[in-house]
Amino acid sequence: MESLVIERAAPERQAVALKAFARIAEAWSLTQREAAALADMSGSTWKRARKPGYSGDLTQDQMLRLSALVGLYKSLELYFGDPVSREWVKLPNRGPEFDGARPVDAMIAGGLPKILRVRTYADALRGGV
Repeated sequence: MESLVIERAAPERQAVALKAFARIAEAWSLTQREAAALADMSGSTWKRARKPGYSGDLTQDQMLRLSALVGLYKSLELYFGDPVSREWVKLPNRGPEFDGARPVDAMIAGGLPKILRVRTYADALRGGV
């Protein structure tokens, strides 16, 4: 029987992902609690992780989250531009994924599956699907 090997991302890739998400969290004016929850970290871990030289390992789930959030950020920037692209995650939304909630709250509550669906939703908006 073949065993499944889950490879961790290289430390350099993790550092880039954390740096990118820290900039996105700032651009979106996320609270420390919101940023930590989106990254699936405790507040204290997020506080350490956003600083250069963080030596902890990110899980595959965390790397997928950060990648999807970077993609979401890019889609919003391309579709809306400033200032809406920076405010969108904090605005109540009547779209099919949100039911009047703020996208950030929906993503926190729904975890990685919801983050991926929100990214797909934003990509569909941008693509006209």
